[in-house]
Amino acid sequence: MGRQWAAATSDGGPPKVGHVTTDPSAAPWARARLHVVTGKGGTGKTTVASAIALALASRPGRILLTEVESRQGISQTFDVAPLGTEETRILRLAGGGEIVGLSIDAKAALLEYLQMFYKLGRAGKLLEKFGAIDFATTIAPGVRDVLLIGKIYEANRRRRDGRHKGEAAPVYDGIVLDAPPTGRIGRFLSVNSEVADLARVGPIASQAGSITRLLESEQTVVHLVTLLEEMPVQETLDAIDELRSKSLRPGAIIVNMVREPLLDDLALEQARAGRLHKASIRTQLTEAGIRVTPELVDGLLDEARDHAQRIDLEREQLALLEATGLPIVQLPALPGGVDAGSIRELAIHLAPLFSGAAVHEAVQA
Repeated sequence: MGRQWAAATSDGGPPKVGHVTTDPSAAPWARARLHVVTGKGGTGKTTVASAIALALASRPGRILLTEVESRQGISQTFDVAPLGTEETRILRLAGGGEIVGLSIDAKAALLEYLQMFYKLGRAGKLLEKFGAIDFATTIAPGVRDVLLIGKIYEANRRRRDGRHKGEAAPVYDGIVLDAPPTGRIGRFLSVNSEVADLARVGPIASQAGSITRLLESEQTVVHLVTLLEEMPVQETLDAIDELRSKSLRPGAIIVNMVREPLLDDLALEQARAGRLHKASIRTQLTEAGIRVTPELVDGLLDEARDHAQRIDLEREQLALLEATGLPIVQLPALPGGVDAGSIRELAIHLAPLFSGAAVHEAVQA
């Protein structure tokens, strides 16, 4: 690695925003091409997926950033026109890298599948007219997820010469998937394994088996986005256990929206015990030109105690995450909201997880 990143610890010291808790050069996804990003709703997984794509594109590389929930989160993050079913460039970097966006639609994926594997282009349109396509993509259990993952599988295999096999370089140097939330990620990624078991033989079983091999290989890794709160952390821990039980590879835990403590450790201890010095607080408020009242001082003491308790909870949650043994990076809260500039800032924090200083410098350019 071109630079060292200090470890964040839960042994009493405050969390360190932007620092990785393990040696990133030992990351288990050195050969990964497909980076799946999941997280409980509200943790900012689309924002993190976008920042990961930017970090990878800065190598430089051509990265496909995809979404499967039809929320248009990617287009909103980069402030571009809504994505359609065609792959569309949404960002080009000065160093030569680029990000291509795609919102995968199950109906379009099924029609493409019928044409590609069964040459049923016109027949597929007829099936759509009679509602069979809607049935397959909205009612039939698991079919929608099979189609969504199948589209990603095809993009991963596609070569620059238009083929899906051979010596030509892949169209994309990497793919980032803004995936379903942690509560559904295990079933989403393992659905093709279930299909292969059901179909047993034939082209459907063959393709399902190929997709399963990709997802269970070292080419695929699942990154988990969380907050330092009890429910998101518990969902993250449950998802890690589920992924491992299904032979899928957890990657990094990305703790989002982290705020540095407002007080040092000594002040936190005093606030926790209700021993902050009232006279000193009054003096500092007066020097700042603030009219001091007993109610104001008592209110500040209550807020300081609440802050100390929140920091204690965050450290407890961080310790639970560290016990998984996975790399952890903490991203700062963005008070100004999410835009292209803030995505660049987050990509710099994420850079050591992927290529170290070279990516850090490219993102800054």
